[in-house]
Amino acid sequence: MDKTTDKITLNLEGKEDMGVVQIADDVVATIAALAAVEVEGVNSLAGNISGSLISKKQRSVSKCARVDVVGENVKVDIALVMDYGYSIPATCKKAQDKIKLAVENMTGLNCTDVNIRIAGVNMA
Repeated sequence: MDKTTDKITLNLEGKEDMGVVQIADDVVATIAALAAVEVEGVNSLAGNISGSLISKKQRSVSKCARVDVVGENVKVDIALVMDYGYSIPATCKKAQDKIKLAVENMTGLNCTDVNIRIAGVNMA
């Protein structure tokens, strides 16, 4: 069975004769997930299919974020596990800002929404 990967196609401004740049959706999801785990108070990512926890050191982080790309706009949905003792609203705001900045800087896309779901709190 041949699976095709969803890709975003970008034209470099003023460089149409050089070809196109294609970015797989998984790449955008990985950027978002890695940006999220860099925020203090975020313990880990929550997997979207099995509900399993993905630690900061595992490599399958792209499965923890879902991205929807329409034109040059991207919407990110991600589930996080917080550390106990951190303000959920403040930490989520930091995560949203960091994800938006990382996606926009690395891809050139406009990140319109960053939706965060808190899947748990780590008490350790």
